[in-house]
Amino acid sequence: MEGILHALSDPTRVEIFSKIADSNCSANCAAFLTVAGRAVPKSTLSQHFKVLREAGLVHSERVGVEMQNASRCSEIETRFPGLLPAIVNALKAQSVSAR
Repeated sequence: MEGILHALSDPTRVEIFSKIADSNCSANCAAFLTVAGRAVPKSTLSQHFKVLREAGLVHSERVGVEMQNASRCSEIETRFPGLLPAIVNALKAQSVSAR
């Protein structure tokens, strides 16, 4: 639980994770070079994905030269029911109120 909360404490990581979680398929890292209208350097993006992987939020698999990332929402939902939707919905509410 602590790792998940730490990983999702960063707004960029929450944005990345919510896009992966909302998608029905895996996404490569290059799809997130721009997050919330801001450019994210590749080295920083790699670090964000490392934190998400270590927290168990995403599964990464090398396909050729790309890393494909898929969410592990169903596994986390089994262990912590309602946690991820609450965090993602809070992000969306916060971004709407910030406008």
